[in-house]
Amino acid sequence: MPIYEYFCLDCRKRVSVFFRTFSAASDDAACCPQCEGARLRRLVSRVAVLKSEDARLDAMSDPSFMAGLENEDPRALAGFMRKMSDEMGEPLDAEMSEMVERLERGDSPEEIEKSMPDLGGDDLGGMGGMGGGNFDL
Repeated sequence: MPIYEYFCLDCRKRVSVFFRTFSAASDDAACCPQCEGARLRRLVSRVAVLKSEDARLDAMSDPSFMAGLENEDPRALAGFMRKMSDEMGEPLDAEMSEMVERLERGDSPEEIEKSMPDLGGDDLGGMGGMGGGNFDL
């Protein structure tokens, strides 16, 4: 059951048009669900690839996934955290986004932990045991 994205030239909106079968899907048959106009221009849609949990774990076990962490580089740690967020499909919350941005600028985990003592909660010990220059991954 294909869903195509179009730009409606009548109401000037981006719309999704659902077709019951691939054989029924055609630009001539497309009708705007907003204004029922027929002047639609098909757009290139984003593609989402669903991965199983095993596939995600396999991707994270690749040694290149942790490249740069052995040098204790804050920027490498930030990149690792963004990759983890992407692979797990969980966006970073506001505090974590701020922390990652600061790591990308080169701030040390110790500096960030001092200025954000509540980050990670009590059970993680500040920044998850990353203080003291040791990233304990």
